[in-house]
Amino acid sequence: MSIDIPIRLPAVDWRRKFRYRLMLILLQPSLILSGLVVLVVAGWWVSPSTFTRLSPYESDSDHGFSPPSLDHPFGTDRIGRDLYARVVYGAANTVEAALIAVFIGLVLGSLIGLLSGSLGGAFDTVVTRIVDVLLSLPSLLLSMVVVAATGYGMVNIAIAVGIASIATFARVMRSEVLRVARSQFVEAAGTLGVGYWRVLATHVLPNSARPVVALAALELGTSILAVSSLGFLGYGLQAPEPEWGLSVSEGRDYLASYPWIALLPGVVIVLVVLSANRIGKSLGEIR
Repeated sequence: MSIDIPIRLPAVDWRRKFRYRLMLILLQPSLILSGLVVLVVAGWWVSPSTFTRLSPYESDSDHGFSPPSLDHPFGTDRIGRDLYARVVYGAANTVEAALIAVFIGLVLGSLIGLLSGSLGGAFDTVVTRIVDVLLSLPSLLLSMVVVAATGYGMVNIAIAVGIASIATFARVMRSEVLRVARSQFVEAAGTLGVGYWRVLATHVLPNSARPVVALAALELGTSILAVSSLGFLGYGLQAPEPEWGLSVSEGRDYLASYPWIALLPGVVIVLVVLSANRIGKSLGEIR
């Protein structure tokens, strides 16, 4: 006669499991490369003079349309301005506008989504319908409408792109609030008499924030692309100010004969957008 003796496995420490999964994510080559790209762009933004000794405004007509070389890694434009210097110094204008846009969308969208998911009723219905309408519109088109109404300039572009992203943040925050609100610890807090706003601030909001933070990283790449697109269309800074979208626009007439003027700034935009999206995806994978 055999007796089955139950075997108790040691409980898995969730902190150790979280650290292990985080390490696996951080050691991915694509994520490391994306982080390096973001760090370089951050360096361009904080201290552009560290990365280039040339001025983005200084022209040299004798060296116009020079191809990429050791002296001019990205070549020069039609009046001899160093394209690499213009991309480096232009990072401040483009990235700052994108960060402002993400901040506007994150704060306002999260607040709207938090109130919509927690209050429910008619308020939730109205907000949901408005969000659905905004999401059905192309974000770039909505940004162009806002810029046309408020005026040109990088500040107005940042506000326009931020307004266009509010609906996305509101939708994600609302869905997370509805999920967390059904949790046992939230119901227990309400049963114990904890106030409504305190439950929102201490239980619902912290447990709903992770997907929204991951979305913010994704929206940073989207905002950089939108800001550059509006700059390309002429809604942003005007020459001779350095800006990524403007740099691409200045070289579009010379694609056949001098392609580096538009292609190399465009490659920088693509790399930064892809890197931000990769980091945002990794943040969403962390459990």
